[in-house]
Amino acid sequence: MVREQVPVSSRAASIEYAIRDVVVPATKLESEGHKILKLNIGDPIAYPGLPTPKHMVDAYVKALRDGNNGYSPSYGLPELRAAIAQDERRKGWPASQDDIYVCHGVTEALQIIFAATLEQGDIVLAPGPHYPPYMAYPQMFGAQTLEYKLKPDNGWNLDFDDIESKMSEDVKLLVLINPNNPCGAVVGKDEIFRLLSIARKWPNCVIIADEIYDGLDFTGEQRSVASLSPDVPVFVLNGVSKVYYAPGWRIGYLGIHDPKGRMKLVRDGIERLLRSRLCASTPAQLGYLAGLDSDRTWMKSYSDKIVQQRDLCVSRINDIEGLEVQSSGGAFYMFVKLTDPKWQDNDKEFVLQLLHEEHVLVVHGSGFSPELGAGHFRIVYLPNTEILNEAFNRIDRFLTRHRT
Repeated sequence: MVREQVPVSSRAASIEYAIRDVVVPATKLESEGHKILKLNIGDPIAYPGLPTPKHMVDAYVKALRDGNNGYSPSYGLPELRAAIAQDERRKGWPASQDDIYVCHGVTEALQIIFAATLEQGDIVLAPGPHYPPYMAYPQMFGAQTLEYKLKPDNGWNLDFDDIESKMSEDVKLLVLINPNNPCGAVVGKDEIFRLLSIARKWPNCVIIADEIYDGLDFTGEQRSVASLSPDVPVFVLNGVSKVYYAPGWRIGYLGIHDPKGRMKLVRDGIERLLRSRLCASTPAQLGYLAGLDSDRTWMKSYSDKIVQQRDLCVSRINDIEGLEVQSSGGAFYMFVKLTDPKWQDNDKEFVLQLLHEEHVLVVHGSGFSPELGAGHFRIVYLPNTEILNEAFNRIDRFLTRHRT
């Protein structure tokens, strides 16, 4: 007897996450015995040479052994919130412990923000290309994401004319990802001032400053948005995953910069939501605290390794016929342009065929924006130079074979 399927909600059925969706066919190939060269996911622990620092791991283990395994306060451990606030003050804005809320990574922080600020018909204005949850989550709350353009031929800089043209009373959140995922672009002080001047015209608009990669700025130009805003409210997002190399700990935070005291109702809503979901991992919070409280000179050797690998990628990619790329200013991503006529209008098919024929896994650019990411693919340049070189050899071979 054929039974009808229990229906899935439209909000769940419509969600796509390109970075992990491409893992499904890759996992099938691995189950058949193939070794996949993975340049797809921004998880530094997945690659050799970038381990979570030992003093942080030791603090996490000590917390477990000392029995710190119970619930913590819903807004985060007070000592961690205080340490994060101190770190944000170092970046230039007067954060207090009460302005910081610890979450299950930036992803949960985003869900909390959207739940506390969005109603039916509201708009989130986010860069295109962008990190997929900015497109997936707002629809759950009856809102929609509208993309503003980044300039692909000018270092993926912000297109301010496009931002201005898309602002309206319905735009409740204006997103800046800095450094950017997936393009690796870094926005400096002058551009942030210009973005603030636009947001200032719309009193109900709050800026989301996604600064999870701020410690991986190779230009020296990255600035805290909150530090430059004397009046526009800012949600600050950051955490342990990228700069402290502990993504699996799932500890991030949401900071609220409210210089004119206009966010009291939103803050109350955020606190209600946080209380309803109990707390973030207690031992992982203590591990992050050790990272914030300890010497950070270890970060330079990690960054030096990443920059060396970035430069290798720029050189290798631009030597391959059918590809173009601009060097990234931060994070550990590159957004590569497909100039080969066979693939420039079908980046997803390029990614899937490359995976099946050469066992190299990258992410299609249209997965980061169907329109503004099309004709590109994203690579992560965290694998060591041997893996990167072999991956580019295979990509070159693939493109050559399909041209002939």
